[in-house]
Amino acid sequence: MPFKELQLIKPLLKAIAEQNYDAPTPVQEQTIPLVLAKKDVITTAQTGTGKTAAFALPILQMLFHKQDAGKKGKKVKALIVSPTRELAIQIYESFKVYGKYTNLRTTVVYGGTSIEPQKDVLNKGVDIVVATPGRLLDLHKQDVINLDFIETLVLDEADLMLDMGFIDDVRKIERLCPVEKQILLFSATMPMKVVQLANTILKEPETVNATPSSSAAQNVEQSLFYVHKQHKMELCLFLLRNNIEGNIIIFRRTKMGIAKLEKMLKGNGYKVDSIHGDKTQNDREKALDNFKDGKINILIATDVAARGIDIDNLDAVINFDIPNISETYVHRIGRTGRAGNSGKSFSFCSADEKPYIKGIQQLLNTVIPVEENHPYVLDPKAKREVHKTPGKSKNKPGRKSEASKKNKKRWY
Repeated sequence: MPFKELQLIKPLLKAIAEQNYDAPTPVQEQTIPLVLAKKDVITTAQTGTGKTAAFALPILQMLFHKQDAGKKGKKVKALIVSPTRELAIQIYESFKVYGKYTNLRTTVVYGGTSIEPQKDVLNKGVDIVVATPGRLLDLHKQDVINLDFIETLVLDEADLMLDMGFIDDVRKIERLCPVEKQILLFSATMPMKVVQLANTILKEPETVNATPSSSAAQNVEQSLFYVHKQHKMELCLFLLRNNIEGNIIIFRRTKMGIAKLEKMLKGNGYKVDSIHGDKTQNDREKALDNFKDGKINILIATDVAARGIDIDNLDAVINFDIPNISETYVHRIGRTGRAGNSGKSFSFCSADEKPYIKGIQQLLNTVIPVEENHPYVLDPKAKREVHKTPGKSKNKPGRKSEASKKNKKRWY
């Protein structure tokens, strides 16, 4: 189906053609007509399926026919709420690209950067605002942004938004908008808390499911490594020296874990940077730019920081820590093997992460091949490590172990 059949107007079709997009993706084909019909919509779709255009194009079309004259007279009529700064910036850039031949004005507001320039743009008048929850509420509290005229509210990456603790902010933002409005909710996964939110704020929503569970894994060669938790660093270094090359993203669960791994890899001469929640916006953007420009070839990230980031030509993904949510695994490995290219994923599983692998394999409906040709193989019968409570040790208090007496140091 060509884009024309979605009843899109010429200014949008012209902008789409310039991006060399011939036909809509499944998520666009299913979602756009529902949005144009003014329905509330719940769409389940992974990153990389073209979901931003699925709401950007119909919003631009609906606002095109009733634009306010002059910049000063403009009222904010569409609001897109996004959990992270990077995602908000990407959505804003998509609106700019698709709205190129309209007179609609879009802006983006997010924390971690000066509020004054954002106030200036809002005071000049805009039609569409893309925002992270915290900064949006700050601007509303200061009477800089008026949500009384919102016609369409988009909640993007709803599952991530709730994981990050934004549930109260999201509910507050929804209440600040008019009662009569269209709500579009996009989410990569549909955990119970997202379903509960949707049930309380959407009116008779249509649902679109554009997430075949194993789709992200089709072009990815997956490998599973059973390894003791203490040997994951050594295994990572071993694979980087012998098996993995090109542009790589390594996923870790915590910021502290990222810092340790980054220090070790830099100490071994690798070009590496990281992105996580504690880094400033400038540092995160700089790390991403360095990765895209080839100044570094390894990027270490948490799931929250990496969600929704578009990086082309990614050769491999390393799951240093196995995610406890199965869909997150699909999300991670789906960053490589895009657009018909092939990619590789390497997953390090310690004894206590085995239940997560079971869930992932059930979701993918496949068994991930286990790689045993490495020096740090975990005993297959190894059980989850149980940490004894203090005071129950059979050794005398203050007694040092043999290893600490020798002050043994790691070889890396």
